[in-house]
Amino acid sequence: MSLEIRESDTAIIKAAPHLFVRSGILEGVSEALKTGHVTSIGRAPTNQLMIPDELCSRNHCEVFFEGGAWRVRDLGSRNGTRVNSQEITGDVILIDNFQFQIGNTFIEFLADYRRATEASGVNTEIGQETSRHVSPQLHRQRNSQSEPRPEIVHATDKTRYTSVDVDLTPTTSEPAQRLVRLGLRMSGEVDVRRLCETVLDSLFDVTPSDIGAVLLFKDLDHPGQDPRNLELIAYKSLNSRPFERISDYVTNYALESRAAVVAHDVKSDDKFSSSDSLRDMRAESIICAPIRIGNRMLGLIQLYATNPDNRLQADDAEFTLAVADQLAGALENLKERSRLAAGIARFEQENKTLREQLLIETELVGDSDSIRRLRERILRIAPTGATVLIRGESGVGKELVARAIHQHSNRAEAPFVTMNCAALSESLLESELFGHEKGSFTGAVSRKIGKFEQAHGGTIFLDEVGEMSPAIQAKFLRVLEGHPYERVGGGTEVRVDVRVVAATNRDLENSVDQGRFRKDLYFRLQVMELLVEPLRDRRTDIAILAKHFMQRFSKKCGRSVTSILPSAMATLVNYGWPGNVRELQNTIERAVILCPGETLGPADIQLSALGRSDSASTVSVSTAGYRPISIDLIEQEHILATLEWTKWNKSQAAHILNVERSTLDRKLKKYEVERPNRR
Repeated sequence: MSLEIRESDTAIIKAAPHLFVRSGILEGVSEALKTGHVTSIGRAPTNQLMIPDELCSRNHCEVFFEGGAWRVRDLGSRNGTRVNSQEITGDVILIDNFQFQIGNTFIEFLADYRRATEASGVNTEIGQETSRHVSPQLHRQRNSQSEPRPEIVHATDKTRYTSVDVDLTPTTSEPAQRLVRLGLRMSGEVDVRRLCETVLDSLFDVTPSDIGAVLLFKDLDHPGQDPRNLELIAYKSLNSRPFERISDYVTNYALESRAAVVAHDVKSDDKFSSSDSLRDMRAESIICAPIRIGNRMLGLIQLYATNPDNRLQADDAEFTLAVADQLAGALENLKERSRLAAGIARFEQENKTLREQLLIETELVGDSDSIRRLRERILRIAPTGATVLIRGESGVGKELVARAIHQHSNRAEAPFVTMNCAALSESLLESELFGHEKGSFTGAVSRKIGKFEQAHGGTIFLDEVGEMSPAIQAKFLRVLEGHPYERVGGGTEVRVDVRVVAATNRDLENSVDQGRFRKDLYFRLQVMELLVEPLRDRRTDIAILAKHFMQRFSKKCGRSVTSILPSAMATLVNYGWPGNVRELQNTIERAVILCPGETLGPADIQLSALGRSDSASTVSVSTAGYRPISIDLIEQEHILATLEWTKWNKSQAAHILNVERSTLDRKLKKYEVERPNRR
């Protein structure tokens, strides 16, 4: 609603008592007082005199006429009201030229405004101003010695467009629809600058502005209200003009009041007198809208209109404030998205580190020739994607080899799925491998995804593949050949992209000859074949494996076992290990748990009688009759025997003897022993 001021009323208004702001952000502002009307003062936009100062309470004080005098009353403000430097309690009568202080603002009571202003040379012309949210209007009178400022004609901290009960009249429905469309566009932006440019494009479509800018505080997490910390993020000019910040007064007003401000008479801004580029801009009106979220200020949207016949108005400010609120939410979402992305990147790095640690823990341990050859073949085979058949006794580490193939392949990031084909009956194995549909058999209460589907894109490891029944072998062969299959009890074809690595400890050739294993499947599996030798055939790896397992289980069990006595190591090396690496692993884990100290001794090593036959001759030699010789000679003989057993592999001998390689070299030099020449 506009405030109509008739010429006949002007003299009355000029002569009426006024409140005149002498200092502070509203310096030069005056407010006419009317008997029978209470003039409220505070930070909230609903006050007749709104003071955008954090030291001012939302409803700070009020001025009213009562008992033949004008009075001021503090409304329980946080920082109090002071009249002539004295803090007041209750009502205080105002006398001409009394000053009262609210925060940083000093307001003077003028009993006869016209007389006072004419005496000081103040221009008393009153402009007609309109404001939906500040009523009555702020009459801005400018002292001849104060800085010229734009004329603020509207300020609002609320907008009808974002209300949950918005009335979609013809005048509001189109902007509201534009806000919805803008929100959809903003949700797809992942870059702050592009997001702000999208906002300016929308504002140019709705408002008469032809110059616009989005300014954000440099640190959005801890934004201040100092305009010097604002950074230009996006700028748009229909006339290709460079960006210029104008009117610190309007900017400060918007930041302090947290309200969208419309200002006219922009040419009165003191900056224009010293800036050619600003004079060239010819801005006639401004909107300055805060980008706010919660109690934080993120920045400002500034719009300029240069057409004097099409100025920015109150409705434009409401729409701009609604857009600013949407932008604040979008900026918070981008910040949260960035935070989540950083978190995901951190978790991915941690996952990668854990995978690398797992790879180190599960890599093939050993230094024998057979292990070195096995590693080399794995590195050549892994990237090819070829089907692999791993052969070896139970416990040699066939699954470990399969994992190494997967981890060094192009499918390393995809699933690695294992299945022991000897663990289930034929019907259950088929269901596990290929899945089943609901109701396909008793107990099938829902659809089950099989191992092949679980491994899609990755690797499936089928242990004990020689134990498959002929019926499952036929279905398995079709999958190997790339054909689709059906779940048990289903009719829908399922296609998978899976690399197959199979393992067996059976003599498949004998099984093929006896008709227990399909010949075509045998040849399809045997594209690449890897043989893992039993531990008894690579005894030089026993000491390395034993120390590796000791360190792993010491850490896992929270023990401090750090070494193995040479006599205990000799016991391990001389044992036959029918259970291969798995048995050695279990033996060391048991020893670490039961060991009372920090060193594993012979008493801590508990071995099965199954493997002792392989070491009987060694034991008989080691327990031969007594010979009257020195300890040095016994040591020399033992070192030489160990070197002969390791074929003069000094590193391996040092492992077995539990000494450093340099110590072994010093002892050989002491005994003047050199490796014999073998012809």
